[in-house]
Amino acid sequence: MIVVRDIYKSYGDLKVLKGVSLDISKGEIVSVVGASGAGKTTLLHIIGTLDRYDSGTVKIDNQDVSSFNDKQLSSFRNRNIGFVFQFHHLLPEFTALENVCIPAFIAGRGRGEATAAAAELLDMLGVGERLEHKPTELSGGEQQRVAVARALINDPIVVLADEPSGNLDSIASEELHRLFFSLRDKLGQTFVIVTHNNELANMADRKLTIIDGIIPDTM
Repeated sequence: MIVVRDIYKSYGDLKVLKGVSLDISKGEIVSVVGASGAGKTTLLHIIGTLDRYDSGTVKIDNQDVSSFNDKQLSSFRNRNIGFVFQFHHLLPEFTALENVCIPAFIAGRGRGEATAAAAELLDMLGVGERLEHKPTELSGGEQQRVAVARALINDPIVVLADEPSGNLDSIASEELHRLFFSLRDKLGQTFVIVTHNNELANMADRKLTIIDGIIPDTM
């Protein structure tokens, strides 16, 4: 599902990624760990087409995104990649249902179809009774579940999570971790999760460690 080859990325004189290569299979849950500043988030952003790289190639579902222009990348990202971040980034003026619908509207789906799909997802994620609540009326765990629903609304083939439980207490973190595996089993998505949480990292099908800008023994 994801093929990364010889990715190099620098910010000025700072070399962050130094020839990263990896393969991730369809339906696999892979965790990425490493010290702060090792390049975990940079790699995730590159896989998610949020950041350009200096050299190398990235293929997702056999499509070489390295050759896409900005407009093509935006369209591909909207339809194929879901993002879950440490901070949920829900829009405070909108309800849970409306927040989940936004990526679907961007993709051109009709209001009725998007609303029905969002409600179904929120119900599946255990917050079906909170559709009309705004983010400030939700707990941290509920907010993150809404963010997960938003990531899933366009049926992405890949879900990328950056410290998804970093802002949650231990109970909500465990619930979120189990949710990812349940979603993989139900929906078949591929997950790449950057985390400092050892419990979550060890639950994954495979754990990759970035050390000084490279991932040893991934091929």
